Amino acid sequence: MDRPIGRPFAARSTVYARGGVAATSQPLATQTAIELLRRGGSAVDAAIGANAVLGLVEPTGSGVGGDLFALVWDAENRKLSGYNGSGRSPLGLSREHLLGLGLDRIPAHGPLSVSTPGCVDGWVALHERFGRLPLADLLEPAIAYAREGFPVSPVIAHEWAANARRLGGFDGFRSQFMPGGAAPQAGQVFSNPNLARTYRRIATHGREGFYRGDVPERIEAAMRAEGGFLCARDLAEHRGEWVEPVGANYRGVDVWQIGPNTQGIATLQMLGLLEHFALDRRGPDDPRWLHLLVEAKKLAYADRARWYADPDQAEIPVAELVSKDYAAARVGSIDELRAATDVAPGDPRLDAGDTVYLAIGDGDGNFVSLIQSNFRGMGSGIAPEGLGFVLQDRGELFDLAPGRPNTYAPGKRPFHTIMPGFATRDGEPWMSFGVMGGAMQPQGQVQILVGRIDFGLDLQEAGDAPRALHEGGPEPTGAERRGGGRVYLESGFSQGTVRDLLARGHRVGAARGVFGGYQAVGWDPVARVLSGASESRKDGHAAGF
Repeated sequence: MDRPIGRPFAARSTVYARGGVAATSQPLATQTAIELLRRGGSAVDAAIGANAVLGLVEPTGSGVGGDLFALVWDAENRKLSGYNGSGRSPLGLSREHLLGLGLDRIPAHGPLSVSTPGCVDGWVALHERFGRLPLADLLEPAIAYAREGFPVSPVIAHEWAANARRLGGFDGFRSQFMPGGAAPQAGQVFSNPNLARTYRRIATHGREGFYRGDVPERIEAAMRAEGGFLCARDLAEHRGEWVEPVGANYRGVDVWQIGPNTQGIATLQMLGLLEHFALDRRGPDDPRWLHLLVEAKKLAYADRARWYADPDQAEIPVAELVSKDYAAARVGSIDELRAATDVAPGDPRLDAGDTVYLAIGDGDGNFVSLIQSNFRGMGSGIAPEGLGFVLQDRGELFDLAPGRPNTYAPGKRPFHTIMPGFATRDGEPWMSFGVMGGAMQPQGQVQILVGRIDFGLDLQEAGDAPRALHEGGPEPTGAERRGGGRVYLESGFSQGTVRDLLARGHRVGAARGVFGGYQAVGWDPVARVLSGASESRKDGHAAGF
């Protein structure tokens, strides 16, 4: 790309502003966030309003039928807080029933994969602590777009069509998300009056408008009709929780994540291993760096499969997993010249798809890193009639084998792939960031951080640089792909890099659309200037004022 400045792979410039910056995966959501910031809303207000719009315009990755996690920097108290807004499995569904159906894993779609949606509870909890404008004002833009309609954007239209092919057999999905019997095309105006009514209930009644009354009754009816178990009681008893973020330092930058049941600490584990290697300034196309990335990923993901689960129902050695001592003990397993074929998890106790992500910063120095998802695209496929959203299928990620941390149990939170990121430097906010996309997320976050810290890329360049994805190894569900897996490389890597990886024993492939989607907001505390980035793999953009 013949740009006058920056790296050749940079698709656009970083956005700079002082009043506020928002970066989301869809333009209408970004504009909504900026509008709310201009009206005096906080970063959290803007994040809720943008998330509500995304649930309408990007149902392929988000919606009130799914879960939410967030990291929030409060400038006044100089404190980073985490919120775990994940829902639990139905109280009425047992592991014995699932096994009695002859299952060895929970199906990807349909009623058995549905867990309690935690998104709305997350909105309300975030708003109660950090909101300035009324909740009704935050939802009004989304309600208007849902009622009046909006033109579908290109990447989302592509993903919508793929979801329609998988989920079109569910009556509620077909009637509410396939107008005229097909997914809407790019540029076609789509309206969702059912979702407008659901949002209006939330705007009027808050949390009670979603977790009691008509909404849970309709959800229970839809589940019963499909042979499912989620019921009104599950929604009435749902509560998310505020949690302390887990942090680790990488070359002078403190990186923060939400701990299990998310996979966020995999980023910290990978960085702890990579810190033992000097990474030169050659940049993303350096084959040695890519080899080390993949080998660090294999070790961290082996631990992910063994240890990550609901901390309420499993003992997880989080502090030990992200410690410098554990990384030092494990790093000897990495051969700089040869790819590992099979990697076992460690025991730190001995040393005692699809998602939306958005980042927002306001002019007072408050930041939100928020991620929200249905899991596999448009979720389970079950869209209760009259509500305008699809229920998530996050329960697929439970393990049905007995005696493991992530083994299925009623009222338990499943392993989660979605994970917001945040980084501070010298006690000041440095970057609110995330990379959506299933198992790509820790790998993507590490590539962003190494790009910025080791390779000197700016906020936008770090997202536009070509990325790698490794697939293979054990999973938290108990599944396992042996033999070393495969490294998928995005276009933009040189043939010399491909040959080098092959020589080290990696199996290398090409793929499209599996490398995640990145947004970020940065902060210069001296100049008090915000920066924003949103990559070209999605429909969205960053904007400021």
